[in-house]
Parts: sequence; C-alpha cells; structure tokens
Amino acid sequence: MLAIIGTVPKPDFPLVMGPAALTGEHLTVNGQGCPVNRGTPALLAAALKTAQTLGQPDPQAFLIGDIGVGDGSKKLYEYLSKHLSQTRFTTLCFHYLLPDVDWHNRVMFAIEDMVPRPLLIADAGFMYVAKMSGQATQYDLFTPDIGELAFLADEEAPHPFYTRGFILHDDNQAPDLIKRAYTYDNAAKYLLVKGRVDYVAAREGILAAVTEPDIDTLEPIGGTGDTITGIVAALMEAGFAIPRAALIAARTNRLAGFYADPTPATQVADIIHYIPQALQEALEQNGNSHGFIR
Repeated sequence: MLAIIGTVPKPDFPLVMGPAALTGEHLTVNGQGCPVNRGTPALLAAALKTAQTLGQPDPQAFLIGDIGVGDGSKKLYEYLSKHLSQTRFTTLCFHYLLPDVDWHNRVMFAIEDMVPRPLLIADAGFMYVAKMSGQATQYDLFTPDIGELAFLADEEAPHPFYTRGFILHDDNQAPDLIKRAYTYDNAAKYLLVKGRVDYVAAREGILAAVTEPDIDTLEPIGGTGDTITGIVAALMEAGFAIPRAALIAARTNRLAGFYADPTPATQVADIIHYIPQALQEALEQNGNSHGFIR
C-alpha cells in the first residue's frame, strides 16, 4: 500500500493518518479536511485519482499542519520514527517536511526495520534532507524541479540557501546537473526532473525526455510539480517499473494540463480532475493500456 507523508499549511491541522478521500476541491483524511491547492494535498489528490483509475487501493496519508516553523514536522517525524517499522507499506512518498537531519535519520532507522523494505520517493523538503543527511542513494526516486536539482548537484551546499551561484537554475543545464548529482552521490536511483522539459534519468544518464504537450499557461499554476509526484508514486505502487512510471507520470501531468485548457484563473484542482482521462491516453501512448511491468 502507498503512504503519502507531508504537511498542510494550516497551523491548527492535527496529526492525522488514514485513507484519503477527495470531494471536488476538498481533501479529507480521518475527518480532517483541507483544500486542494498545492503542496502535499495536491500530491495526495493526484495519487488518489491515479490509484482509482488503475483500480488500486486508495493511498494512506500521514499529515500534520506546519507553516514553516517546524513544530508540526517534528511531531510527524517523531510519530514516524516510532511507528513506521510496525507498518507494511510497500511505497512511501515523502513531501513537505522541514528538513531536520537527525529526525530524518531516525525515520530511516525505522524504515530499515520494515519487511519488505518499501520503495522510497522524496520531493521538496524531504528530498533536501535526504541529500543533507548523505543518504540520497538509499532512495528509489527523487522528483526535483530545476532549482532543487541545482542543490542536489552542488556537492558543497549544506542547505538549498547555499547553492553556489555558478550552478545555473536553467533547464538547459539539466543534463549537466543530473550528471553532477550522480557523480557526488546526491541523487536517488532514479530522477524525474520537472521543468519545461521533463527528464527521466539514472546514474547511466538521461533515459527519456518529455516535452509535449507544452502548455505555457501551466507554468504559473502552483501545484503542478506536486501532482506529477503523486502520479508517479501511485504508478510505482501499482507495479510499474520506475523509469516507465516516471515517463507515464510526466506525460499524464502534461495531458491533464492540456485537457484542463488552463487560464490564469485555473487552479491545480481543476487539472487533477482530468488525470483519469490523461492517464488512459498516456498508457496507450506507452503501448500498454491494460497491463504493467512488474
């Protein structure tokens, strides 16, 4: 089963865990609701839509409120470090938590006791702390945008704030940044790099690049980077090989944006609505709309 782990930008949102439910633009976990606009709620909603389209169980969620102070993240870290080893999740997707190397390492100790070991995905703050802890290679997939990739590529930067200026945040630099991240062991087994061009990569190099459909109006819409991570997490849990899951997720995310026909007023929830249609088309493009690689 897939678990999505992250925070909600509401200081009074309590620690909750359980299956997620989506009604329109509203996400609910164990009786606690939040809007789907961006961040972990958008990721979770996209994973939920993808899992339902594939006929898979709904993902479980571990959520808590945190507006960047770190108090909620600490409580969630503590809970995970004590309880993850008692669970049987097969895919864990970590998202927005305030980076804390000590607490990250405690969570990793708990994961080591899980049998079987789950697939590990990290995005946003948890990807940062995975790199900061020196344990990036323990993860199966990172999903950085170009700025986050620059941090992974900087072997000296202890924190994203200190990414060196000569490492350009430019999509044209993505292949070089990917190579550099792997050279210094600061990348997961696979990368899905989100940008004007979406790259699927591994230590041996770039495996695929996705450029179409290219929808300029998607660029300013917050949350589209979160949705692609939710889609790929659900695909991996469903049994797709990681490179194929990443390729299909990139295509699905772009197609959902295309079908949403976005305007400056479009919200990410409007795009998530089109994930089932987009996923079916992406699967057909990939040559297998009914089965999947295990």
